[in-house]
Amino acid sequence: MKKKYIGLLVAAVAVLSMLSACSAPKDITYMQGFDNGMAQEVRSQSRITAQPDDRLGIYVSSSNPELAQVFNLAIPQQRIGQATTMATSNQASAAFTVAPDGTINYPVLGEIKVAGMSRHDIAKLIQNELRSSEQLKDAVVTVDFLNATVSVLGDVNRPGEYPIDRDDMNVLQAISKAGDLNITGDRKNVLVVREENGKDVAYRLDLTNTASLMQSPAFYLQQNDVVYVEPNNVKKRQATVNGNTVLTPSFWLSVASFLTTIVVLIIK
Repeated sequence: MKKKYIGLLVAAVAVLSMLSACSAPKDITYMQGFDNGMAQEVRSQSRITAQPDDRLGIYVSSSNPELAQVFNLAIPQQRIGQATTMATSNQASAAFTVAPDGTINYPVLGEIKVAGMSRHDIAKLIQNELRSSEQLKDAVVTVDFLNATVSVLGDVNRPGEYPIDRDDMNVLQAISKAGDLNITGDRKNVLVVREENGKDVAYRLDLTNTASLMQSPAFYLQQNDVVYVEPNNVKKRQATVNGNTVLTPSFWLSVASFLTTIVVLIIK
């Protein structure tokens, strides 16, 4: 009779261990609770702005292409499979590096303060200066960030450095460029490191929590941000010998069998 109860105990332990192994994890799904038709307030869009060492591509067009060409300086362009060439067409844009004091040295107009300005604001500023000084009365200016990138590292499919191809790229879009998180990536503790006022500032993001994610100052990324995805505890334990053995059903079956043997010996 006692052996019968012991057998039932072993079976119960086996079933519980198997159920725990088959249960669906709750920390995998992004933006949990964000159901169909729901609205979530998002932190104000933070467009990228010019910072020291940024390279700005500035293109000026006009009804008089020859006059506009003065402001579209030829710059080296590297094409895949070809040697470096000089861009000399009217579609070429001049590359200007933002100095440590936040200025660029623009043809004819001289030094212009651009730090902290969006590309649209910079374009409007230069356009107004060209028109008001009568350099180009019908000038139209376009500005692009040539070297704005973010780095996505850690437990993702394709870690690397990726260009910011829009003014308001968010962390989910950056992660998608890196091929999404691996299944072992920790979605509840994604780190964003950003340089602010000469210091590196850390922001922790929970991709499973819609409200906290979209209200974070790091939801919209800035150039040079580093996004780091930590591996979850299961993957961390893989770095040690038998690190995840305790989580397997076979381990608990072995424990149950061992305990059963001890109990049987005691009863005898």
